[in-house]
Amino acid sequence: MEQINESALTQMRKSVQKLGSSTGKYGDPTLMRFLIARSMDSEKAAKMFVQWQKWRAALVPDGFVPESEIREELETRKIYLQGLSKNGYPVMIVKACKHFPSKDHLQFKKFVAHLLDKTIASSFKGREIGNEKLIGILDLQQITFKNVDARGLITGFQFLQSYYPERLARCFILNMPGFFVSVWRMVSYFLEKATLEKIVIVSNEAERRDFIKEIGEEALPEEYGGRSNLIALQDVTLTPLED
Repeated sequence: MEQINESALTQMRKSVQKLGSSTGKYGDPTLMRFLIARSMDSEKAAKMFVQWQKWRAALVPDGFVPESEIREELETRKIYLQGLSKNGYPVMIVKACKHFPSKDHLQFKKFVAHLLDKTIASSFKGREIGNEKLIGILDLQQITFKNVDARGLITGFQFLQSYYPERLARCFILNMPGFFVSVWRMVSYFLEKATLEKIVIVSNEAERRDFIKEIGEEALPEEYGGRSNLIALQDVTLTPLED
């Protein structure tokens, strides 16, 4: 298996060069995410990697999205960053009842990149390895029709699929109301099979116990069966990376 992986990595690097780009500072764990996402097809993985580089250069030219560019999205305090799960994955919570469809779709895209970047970075131990994953919790408690944003949900999941391959460990959806089922069915149409397999709709007590067990009480707020408090995304300060 290691020989197969090494061969695929070597071929991917060559394919990236043929496309006029370079794998440069990126190590094997990062490149492997793209290979896994494209079923170990080196050419397809290389194309995906180059598209990701172009996307980062256009949307996140400084390497990060500053809070000053996404103030309207942050003001609602709808995203929470809860520390690490039992398996060492950062846990991000989205309270959908605090979200309203954005009139500025570019700002929303930058917001999604910001929250994903910050969530992933919160698991770095001094430096980025490249294979870090995250757990997402989408809480639909108390949502109304005003909060429904199929376009926003599709954007978030498509970012994960196209630009953050193999970053999603699991996504739990809680408290789904009946009227949202048709919305979710439409959103699901845009999701790849590999993404859908990582999504768990928690709908009964047994599934809720499994949800708490997988994440761990230390990272979960009390309202979800844990022992921690909710921590808004913008209130979390990350440890600087090592040089």
